[in-house]
Amino acid sequence: MKVPTRVLVLCTGNSARSQMAEGLLRHEGGPRYHVFSAGTHPSVVNPLAIEAMQEVGIDISQYRSKSVTEFVKDEFDYVITVCDNANESCPVLPGHAKRIHWSFDDPVMAEGSHDERLSMFRRVRDEIASRLKAFVAHR
Repeated sequence: MKVPTRVLVLCTGNSARSQMAEGLLRHEGGPRYHVFSAGTHPSVVNPLAIEAMQEVGIDISQYRSKSVTEFVKDEFDYVITVCDNANESCPVLPGHAKRIHWSFDDPVMAEGSHDERLSMFRRVRDEIASRLKAFVAHR
C-alpha cells in the first residue's frame, strides 16, 4: 500500500482559502492524501467559507484555524501557499517538501450583501477546486 502524500496548505489567517483547499483536497484526493491547513496569523474559520463548501457537499464546519507553528516539526511532500503574504512569510519546514504557490483573491475582503460576499467565496472555491483537480490528476 502506498504511503499517502502529505500536503500542508498555507494562508495568512487560515480562515477561508486554505480551509476550503484542505476540504477540497481531502474530498478530491481521498485516502491518497493526508491534508492539513494552517496560517501565518491564524484567526477563525469564516462562516461564509463553511457555507460555500456546504453547497458542494463538503463539511468544514468542524475545522479550526491553526498556526503554521503547529507543523514546524512535521514533514510534508508539498506545501501549497494560497495567498501572496503566506508565500512571502512561510517558515522553513523540515524535509524536502516541494513548494507550490497559487495566488487567489481573498474572499474575506469582499464587501456588500451576504449574497455578494458569498458569491466571492464561491468563485474562489471554484478556482481552488480547479487547481486541485489538476494537482491530483498529475500526481
